[in-house]
Amino acid sequence: MDNANNVTEFILLGLSQNPKMQKIIFVVFLVVYIVCMVGNVLTIVTIITSPLVGYPMYYFLAHLSFIDACYSCVNTPKVIIDSFYEKKTSPFNECMTQVFGEHIFAGADVILLTVMAYDRYVAICKPLHYTTIMNRRLCGLLVGAVWVGGFIHSTIQIFFIISLPFCGPNVIDHFMCDLNPLLNLACTDTHILGFFVPANTGLICLLNFLLLIGSYVIILRSLRAHSLEARRKALSTCVSHITAVILFLVPCLFVYLRPTVTLPVDKAVSVFYTMLTPMLNPLIYTLRNDQMKNAIRKLCSRKVISGDA
Repeated sequence: MDNANNVTEFILLGLSQNPKMQKIIFVVFLVVYIVCMVGNVLTIVTIITSPLVGYPMYYFLAHLSFIDACYSCVNTPKVIIDSFYEKKTSPFNECMTQVFGEHIFAGADVILLTVMAYDRYVAICKPLHYTTIMNRRLCGLLVGAVWVGGFIHSTIQIFFIISLPFCGPNVIDHFMCDLNPLLNLACTDTHILGFFVPANTGLICLLNFLLLIGSYVIILRSLRAHSLEARRKALSTCVSHITAVILFLVPCLFVYLRPTVTLPVDKAVSVFYTMLTPMLNPLIYTLRNDQMKNAIRKLCSRKVISGDA
């Protein structure tokens, strides 16, 4: 394959080319970004400054918030900045970096959601052995595996896409650089290569989704032997996690578990899992969790007291 590239930058059409809509995009996504960063940073600080950090569920939640904050920084700031410009460009190297960033954090996110489901499975189905199984060493190893898995997945993606020749055109009908739009611009036959996306990204999403669904089927079946109060507490935790899984993985499956075809609805779906889901996760895990709400109140009261001192 000829690896020569004549393309030095890509032109992004963005979410809209209407000047009035651009102003709305700026305001909406600035608010989304601020809420996302404040929510995730607050979650991280609350957990690491409280006894909750000693519990595996909250230890993993702090890492999820860190990943979501990083993931939000890959695309959202560029969408906000691009809303000021009629012509939106992305240099070749910046575009490849964006692809790498998207997939390292998205890959880590997917794997961590599976790890969190395993944590809930052990807590509910094997409560007497929970502290023995989910010890600090295993939790550290699982988080390490999350980052290694995300890095390997993203490295495979970037080596695959960077090896393709791009000789023009260079217009991407999207607000970000991603695999499917870039494959459509490659100056080579991508019919066979197009199956790489569902075989890699799509398959990872599908396998983790099936693992998650399977684990929660087992959890829900095991709850029949528990008391009503125990079922209520377990379901409260599980519902938050299932909601986060659906919000992130279902849009990913829609985009990546199909041959390389770009659909008009892809932009809206991509906005959902790259920007809205990282913003919603802190709300999902906090609003239904009394321990998190109490920890946030204590953190805020400490700040007020220290400020008055």
